[in-house]
Amino acid sequence: MSYNVHGLKDDRAALIDLIRDAAPDVLVVQEAPRRFRWRHKCAALADDTGLVVAAGGLPALGNLVLVSLRVRVLETWCMRYPLTPGRHLRGAVFVRGSVRGGAFTVSGSHLATDPAERPAQAALWKEALDAAEGPVIAAADLNEGPGGGAWRTVEDGLVSSAAGHFTFPATLPARLIDGLFVTPDITIEKYEVVGSDPARRASDHLPLLVDLKLPSS
Repeated sequence: MSYNVHGLKDDRAALIDLIRDAAPDVLVVQEAPRRFRWRHKCAALADDTGLVVAAGGLPALGNLVLVSLRVRVLETWCMRYPLTPGRHLRGAVFVRGSVRGGAFTVSGSHLATDPAERPAQAALWKEALDAAEGPVIAAADLNEGPGGGAWRTVEDGLVSSAAGHFTFPATLPARLIDGLFVTPDITIEKYEVVGSDPARRASDHLPLLVDLKLPSS
């Protein structure tokens, strides 16, 4: 599951219920707590949703990965993109793990709203994704759709099932700016943008819910 939670500023009860109902093994969060008491807030989000913190928060500039207890976390790391003066500092989170013997690396990011910043951030993230060994899952709020250069940069050599789905704004979706991409050795068995009433109240983005089959699953 990939979800921009809008800084947890909307209907938290709806958000928690939605995630608990989905029961993802991996939840990639954008706009997670990244400032005052961010560790406590990230841990509280994990606890409320029945998950545990794998990595992220402040070190990944608001990108966070939560996992179920079925997932074995093997390694984590974060990266930061260069700061453009007057703009938000942004980055990405990475988790290498396994579930039922299937190994994978999952990464989350949130690219800039400024179209002048996005291409360089996308290129840096893509370089880091390409350096990861084995199956890779990348999830992000790219702040642009499939026709954009940053989206194409990330998607190059990967597989997505984004066509025809809108994720923003949640109340009246008209744009696809949230994407999930996998290496060709991963099978996308189901792809859904959750558009329920709780989802429209829980954040300004709709979440992506995807069933993936790893090579050794």
